[in-house]
Amino acid sequence: MTFAAMLYFFRNETGFGGNNGFTDFKRIAGYSITSPEMRVTLFALSAAMLMATLVLCRYLVSSKFGRVLMAIRDAESRVMFLGYNPLHYKLAAWTLSAFLCGIAGALYVPQVGIINPGEMSPANSIEIAIWVAVGGRATLIGPVIGAFIVNLSKSFFTQAFPEYWLFFLGALFVGVTLWLPQGVVGLWAQMREKRANRRATTSVSLDAAK
Repeated sequence: MTFAAMLYFFRNETGFGGNNGFTDFKRIAGYSITSPEMRVTLFALSAAMLMATLVLCRYLVSSKFGRVLMAIRDAESRVMFLGYNPLHYKLAAWTLSAFLCGIAGALYVPQVGIINPGEMSPANSIEIAIWVAVGGRATLIGPVIGAFIVNLSKSFFTQAFPEYWLFFLGALFVGVTLWLPQGVVGLWAQMREKRANRRATTSVSLDAAK
C-alpha cells in the first residue's frame, strides 16, 4: 500500500509536486528556517521530542497496556481466550505510531527544506528495521542508537562510496543478524556480564588463596 501511494503521489496531477514534491520551505512563524537560531531551535525540539517519546514509550511498556501488547505479540489467540480484544490494542498502538511519525515529519521537513514521495519508498522502512537490528531488538534505546550508527555510516558512505552504500546497508544487516543478534545494546550487556564474571572469578581465587 505504501508503494502504491508513493507511485500515486509521484503523478503531477495529484497536486503534490510530482518528483519534486513540496519545496521552497523558507519560514516558520515569520522566521527563516535557514537562520542559525531557527536551526538550533529545530534541533533542540527534535531532541526534546525524542526524549519525551522515550519516556512515554517506557511508561506504556511498563503499564498494563504494554504487557497486553507483549502478550498479543507472543500469543494472540491465548490473549483472546483471556477476554481481551487484540484489535483495540493493536489499533491504539498503530494510531500512536502514526501520531509520532507525523510529529517526526513536521520536525524533519523544515530542517531539510523539501519533502517528496520518495520518502515513502519501501527502502526507508527496511532502513528503520536495520536501525532496530543494529541498536538492539526488544529495547527502547536500541533503535535510537542504531539510527545514529546507520545514519552516520550512511553520511560517510554516500560521500566516499555512493555506489556501494546499499551493499553496505545489506551487509550491515546480515552481519548484525548473524554475529550480533542482540545489537549494540546486547553487546554492551555481554561486556558487563563478562566483566562481572571476571570479577567473581578473581574474588573466588583470592578467597581460595587466603
